[in-house]
Parts: sequence; C-alpha cells; structure tokens
Amino acid sequence: MDIKNLTTFIYVAELNSFTKAAETLGFSQSTVSFQIRQLERELSFPLFERVNHTIALTEKGREVLDYAHKVNKLTLELKETMQETDAVRGHVRMAMADSLCSSFFGKSYVSFETLYPQIALKIITAGTGEMLRLVDHNEVDLVLTLDSHIYNREYVIVKEEKVGVHFVAGAGYPLSRNPKRSIRDLLSHPFILTEKGMSYRRLLDERMAEMSVEIQPVLEIGNTDLICSLLEQNLGVSLLPDYVTAGRAAEGKLVLLDVEEFEIEVWKQLLYHRNKWVSPQMESVIQHCVERVFP
Repeated sequence: MDIKNLTTFIYVAELNSFTKAAETLGFSQSTVSFQIRQLERELSFPLFERVNHTIALTEKGREVLDYAHKVNKLTLELKETMQETDAVRGHVRMAMADSLCSSFFGKSYVSFETLYPQIALKIITAGTGEMLRLVDHNEVDLVLTLDSHIYNREYVIVKEEKVGVHFVAGAGYPLSRNPKRSIRDLLSHPFILTEKGMSYRRLLDERMAEMSVEIQPVLEIGNTDLICSLLEQNLGVSLLPDYVTAGRAAEGKLVLLDVEEFEIEVWKQLLYHRNKWVSPQMESVIQHCVERVFP
C-alpha cells in the first residue's frame, strides 16, 4: 500500500473535496482521483459516497481514516528519528475566545516563540458556534473555547477545566461595600459586558431570561483587560471569569460579588476534529496551551 495514497486520502477526507485536496497537494484532480481509486481497489470497498458531485466518508472510510492518521504519524516519527532533528516549522490556525488570548499571548508566548521561531500562528476570535463551524470545515486546526461544556464524538478534547465566573466591581464601587447581593440588586447599576452572543455573555443572557429579567449594558466590548480597567474606575459592574480578575482582586482593586441564587457553568476546552492529522507544529501549540492556558 502506497503511503502517498493514504496521505492524499487524508487531505480529501479533511477538505471534503477532491478539487481542494488537489490544489493543496499541488496535484491534478485526475491524479487525486486515481490515487483514491487505487486505494479503494486495494481495500476492496469504497471510501467515499459520491452523490451529485458531493462526497462523504463511508463507515469503512472513517475507520480507514483513523488508521491513515496513525500511519502518517508513525511515518513522521520514523523520519524524525532517523534524520537530524530540524526545527519544527509550519502554520497553525487556531480559533479561541477573545478573553483567552491574554492567557495564550502573555509572557509565556516569548518562550514559545523562542522554542518554535518557525511556527506561524493565525488566531481567529469568534463565538463558540462559529469556532465549531470553522473546525468542522477544516478552516482552523485547533479550538480553545470558553462556554458551556461541549460533548461531541466528532471532537478530540485535549484538555478541559471548569472556570469560575463572578460578577465583579471596582473596590470603590458602592456594591463592593456589601458584596453579598441578589441579582435584582444589580439590575439598577450600569453593566460593562463582553459582546452579546459570545461565550459566557450568552450564558449570562440565557440565565437572565430564565429569571424573566434582562441586562441592558452601557458598554459592550471584547477586551476583558479594558473592562477591568473601567471597573477599577468604579464605572459599573461586569461578569468575568475568575482567571481574568484574580490578579486585580488579590491587589484589592476589584471585588467579586457574591450574588445569591445565580450560577452559570462555564468550561474552558481545547479541542480539534477527530479526523484531523496532528502535525508537529500543531502538537507544539497544543503542548503550549496545556502548559500555559491550563496551569
């Protein structure tokens, strides 16, 4: 069995297109089609269902894809073992929640860049629904979410943890004098929140709707560091993950509010599509996330 045919099969399966696979590999479409047919003849069963110019993996095709990834990985490991070690290089596309960017690109990013100067990262910030659409269409390699817990066999969950989330205000804000409050005590105060529909903001709005109340923020912005700075100026109240506010809270600049009978469950999850081949550069980014974003 020709390993090149297995590699071509992986590209066709991930891109869901013979044409896109040919463009990516630099082959003609007829070459890609021939390699897939050759592989199907060797295995004695079809790998794809072909209907009205669309393709989809057969059940057997999904099984072969798992083996193809393993063969590809072992082949790469063999080459790396038998050759002089070269620097890891290549592109990695990653979608993540905006508030997690500071965790990824904090001081630790300097060490990542030092270790892997030839890895080019492309970061896309988006809501969870858009992130999953991107990974499903192979438009990103990795996803780092901050949302409700994702259960889906189509994804490999590399790492996950539950994240604490609290209403928070500046140390000099009136609410901070008695941080134990009901949710209705907060409604008359100005809110500064992340954009509507994004991760924990969406969960907040859904929980409020269950309680038949609504928050009308005076400002919506994705930059959580800026939100914290505005809160320090006692300009209002926000809902933020604890990892965003921990430093300022420890310094006495912000106060976490104890809101009675109000809780939302937020999870941080690093994942990729189960059909995705994990390249050395992608593995390096995964390792960085596990060590730095999930301390």
